[in-house]
Amino acid sequence: DRLETLMHIMITRIVKLTFQETYITNFLNEFEQVKQKVVNFPGCHEMTLLQHHKEPMVFFTYSIWEDEASLERYRTSETFITLWSSIKPMFSCKAEAWSLNPQFHGKNESVKKQ
Repeated sequence: DRLETLMHIMITRIVKLTFQETYITNFLNEFEQVKQKVVNFPGCHEMTLLQHHKEPMVFFTYSIWEDEASLERYRTSETFITLWSSIKPMFSCKAEAWSLNPQFHGKNESVKKQ
């Protein structure tokens, strides 16, 4: 049943974080301390930290969550609250976040893994 399938679609969460340049190293140190707690949080399937290749103060987190309830449990957890309160003063502008439902995921099968 399509409706039942849609109700169980995982959530892709993308968060854009822009830091004051002087805080990039501090942020990376904070992230290093907490990344395994986040990725191993119940309901989190994976997480990636990305840094803009031309604007080094811009980072994105890309994470896949079992469902919206799992994401909300994380967002109200001590792990998130502690991390957020620690990095928020380092921002140069307000963080942006999107929760998305996947519509397509393709891979180029002709590209060989190294």
